[in-house]
Amino acid sequence: MTATLEQRLTELETRIAFLDQTVQSLDATVAAQDRILIELQREIAQFRGELGRVNAALAHDAHDEPPPPHY
Repeated sequence: MTATLEQRLTELETRIAFLDQTVQSLDATVAAQDRILIELQREIAQFRGELGRVNAALAHDAHDEPPPPHY
C-alpha cells in the first residue's frame, strides 16, 4: 500500500470514528428529548383533565338552583 493511500485510509477511519461518536451522542440526546416529550404530554393531559373539572364546577347555571327559602 502506498503512503498516500494508507494516509487517506487512516483519515477515513478517523472520520468514521468521530462520526460514530457524533451519532451516539445525537441518539442519546434524541432519547432524552423523547422522554421529556412523553412527560410533557402526560402533564398536559393531566392539566386538561383538571381544567375540565374546574370548568364543570364553575359552569353551573343559577337557574338550575331552587329559589331561596324566603321566596
